[in-house]
Amino acid sequence: QVQLVESGGGWVQPGGSLRLSCAASGFTFSSYHMSWYRQAPEKQREWVATSTTGGRTNYADSVKGRFTISRDNAKNTVYLQMNSLKPEDTAVYYCRGVSSTWTSAYWGQGTQVTVSS
Repeated sequence: QVQLVESGGGWVQPGGSLRLSCAASGFTFSSYHMSWYRQAPEKQREWVATSTTGGRTNYADSVKGRFTISRDNAKNTVYLQMNSLKPEDTAVYYCRGVSSTWTSAYWGQGTQVTVSS
């Protein structure tokens, strides 16, 4: 059974930090490109960052320099370190895995991040 379980969300003041985790099971984690997406209220889901199977990382312009994606293949976990958080970062954050052959993809259930004073 495939599972992606996010954790680490919560409330933080502007300028603060949070680290999200996404624990994977049921598939070969190291063979999957892992990404984070987010969806703010009444907005479309948007891509945030990706960690490829080859070790490359890519970021949306809106988070570049503030967020860092990383992965631990031994723990089947991908992380999103979020620093200098802004109110506009408030959203439900989702983890997504896509196979390196682009034949399968999975979503987590999401974790809420709220940035406000």
